[in-house]
Amino acid sequence: MSIISALANFFAQTAFPYLTFGNIAMFAVAIALLYVAIVKHSEPLLLIPIAFGIILANIPVETTGILNEGGFLYYIKKGLDLGIYPPLIFLGIGALTDFSFMLSYPITIFLGAAAQMGIFFTFFVAKVLGFSLKQAASISIIGGADGPTAIYITNTLSPELIAPIAISAYSYIALIPILQPVVSRILVSKEERKIKMKPPRKVSRFERLSFPIVITIATALLIPKSLPLVGSLMFGNLLREAGIVKRLVEAASRYILDTVTILLMLSVGASARADVFLTPQSLMIFFLGAAAFIVSMSSGILFAKLMNLFLKDKINPLIGAAGVSAVPDSARVAQKLAQEEDPRNHILMHAMGPNVAGVIGSATVAGVFLMFLS
Repeated sequence: MSIISALANFFAQTAFPYLTFGNIAMFAVAIALLYVAIVKHSEPLLLIPIAFGIILANIPVETTGILNEGGFLYYIKKGLDLGIYPPLIFLGIGALTDFSFMLSYPITIFLGAAAQMGIFFTFFVAKVLGFSLKQAASISIIGGADGPTAIYITNTLSPELIAPIAISAYSYIALIPILQPVVSRILVSKEERKIKMKPPRKVSRFERLSFPIVITIATALLIPKSLPLVGSLMFGNLLREAGIVKRLVEAASRYILDTVTILLMLSVGASARADVFLTPQSLMIFFLGAAAFIVSMSSGILFAKLMNLFLKDKINPLIGAAGVSAVPDSARVAQKLAQEEDPRNHILMHAMGPNVAGVIGSATVAGVFLMFLS
């Protein structure tokens, strides 16, 4: 056999003959996500495994078999396909979350609810643009800034859209430090940004222990379909507030949460094959996701301004934008914006109220969609 024949035979055994322009484009998408994560330090725990999953999935499967039955990613993706990963993520989030900020100033719950308007706005717009009811519901959850919830409902209602919806959701969560200040500065005047709020009251241990139990029972009775997410969230929080199971809290908030995050993000990236991701439909989802985010933040701010018309103790409208459930990033951005106007203005604890309320709110809305559409 000549050298040329040997080289030709070797080349035929590589992945190059099967490589498409779409695969190369997806490599570029992965590199862009890695740049945002590593250079800009935006959600690296999420975007790095997503980007690497995209790279793995877009090596032609004819040569790797990585996504075929028996392949490496085939079994990892089973946790996504079967809906196992999102509730485990919520378990870890619950173990990390302190709901006392919301309980100390319960009026901020309404801001978390108002910030879900982006979900309903996007649901109707997506339907008008030709998406089915199930697809519109899945796309709209991007407005809740809650990646696991978006993945959970999409995997149930519209699994064919899992890649663009998940990547849109996490991309916009990573862009909160950019998007939220723009929206907030447009809608909130300098004087409003200077509003100082009363220190939150001390929440009793009885309240902190009762909250996850009451919410779980109420959710199970009213919106059963949201129980896998809300129930897992509340279970993790109960472990935290019990104060006597530190090993379980550490396991849920560190080992389980970190491990499942890696597996879920790899699965999301592995779903972004060129043939399913590079479509006009995906571009529409990205635009709708941006609209959902902006409307959600704007709704929270505007509702805070409306409440100030009737409240004696005014609310700083900046905390309304924290009603999206990107915990704690959106609350930190609200704090930063307030201190730009007055370094002595501390609204972080108040912003955490609508922030954690948004987590419950988006999961509840997802449960409502599942009740009527699944």
